[in-house]
Amino acid sequence: MRSRTRFLRTGRGRVGIVILWIVLFIALFGPFFAPHDPAAILGAPGQKPGNGFVLGTDYLGHDVLSRVLWGGRSVVWLSLAATALAYITGSLVGLIAGYNRNLLDPILMRSMDVILVFPPLLFFLIAATAVGTSKAVLIIGVAIVQAPGVARIVYTATRETSVRGYVEAAVARGESTPAILRREIVPNIMAPMIANVGLSLTFSILLVAAVNFLNLGLQPPSANWALMISENRPVLSLNIWSTVAPAACIAALTIGVNLVGDAISHTLGRSEEVESEAIGTSQPEPISVTQVG
Repeated sequence: MRSRTRFLRTGRGRVGIVILWIVLFIALFGPFFAPHDPAAILGAPGQKPGNGFVLGTDYLGHDVLSRVLWGGRSVVWLSLAATALAYITGSLVGLIAGYNRNLLDPILMRSMDVILVFPPLLFFLIAATAVGTSKAVLIIGVAIVQAPGVARIVYTATRETSVRGYVEAAVARGESTPAILRREIVPNIMAPMIANVGLSLTFSILLVAAVNFLNLGLQPPSANWALMISENRPVLSLNIWSTVAPAACIAALTIGVNLVGDAISHTLGRSEEVESEAIGTSQPEPISVTQVG
């Protein structure tokens, strides 16, 4: 409750929540308010706003407003799915490498380093050439690019936590490695993981948009904000809203996620400082599911 209060007191948190709710409402419920079928050709290409078209028409004559209202779902769910997959994969690698200080540590983390230094767009160019373009390829590709960053955060937090007394006590009790990771390690490394979610999701949104903009992800006639920016470049001088409207939606989504993530990170950091002052130490009180008799 205190963390929620601190979050709501931050200006960036309130602004981010408002922006995020507006964009998510458009993305999730926009299709119900679309005046036309997003795939229907209704007018001349590049028509300016007017004559029943609030934002004009695009390069083929589709209603821009209808495609904007339909184009957010794919951006949101692809980014969320890719970020979730990246966190699952990266967290498992970071936990295993950080806790088992044996041969698995250098093998897993050096593998992550190789992926980390590989240019993301070059990776997608190779993936598109090798296996083609699809939603599954896009999600897995973004997750692979994101996983090393998550793995390094979890790895560092796990190594620091694994030498604490409550973890050593669990080992002395004979608890299994999965039980120790689940009960003793994971609850105590949640703060840095949660603090990084906003940044990871922001990067996923931008990467999904960039890949779709380069036609390496979704293909026409799919309604997608990033794809709309790419395909409407030929009529930019005729109807600027065909490009500005989807670009503004992506920008607003990115800003909203970034502000909320920044506020959460600030709130978690402040909570740890308060807890540390309360117990008279520079470290927050550990969370342990099991208790030593």
